[in-house]
Amino acid sequence: MHNNEMMEKEEIFSKVLRAGRRTYFFDVRATKADDYYLTITESKKFTNDDGSFHYKKHKIYLYKEDFSEFNDILKEMTDYIINEKGDEVISERHQKDFKKEYDTPASPASETKTETSETSSAESRFTDIDFDDI
Repeated sequence: MHNNEMMEKEEIFSKVLRAGRRTYFFDVRATKADDYYLTITESKKFTNDDGSFHYKKHKIYLYKEDFSEFNDILKEMTDYIINEKGDEVISERHQKDFKKEYDTPASPASETKTETSETSSAESRFTDIDFDDI
């Protein structure tokens, strides 16, 4: 019965956010004094060459006395990123067909910012291909 009591305490309230090969788990848990705290777990799936896979997990424990300051700093940092870089993901590594090219020179930053305002956000996510290069 002791194990059932422990399981009930661990299943107080949970949410899951799936983001590609990363999954975030938000779990409300209870301390021994029956107060609540939050655990945030990032679980990332890695596939081995033989097709098998494993997960790497990272966990943050967040207690009530830190909620206010944590929320303030998290909001400040996420707002900064969005204000500086926008909310569109610009990393090529997030594309499913990404292949790192070591000998290709990087294009100047000025070329990436010459899009006209008429270009829709959906169109800006596509890559231009010159079929003469194939």
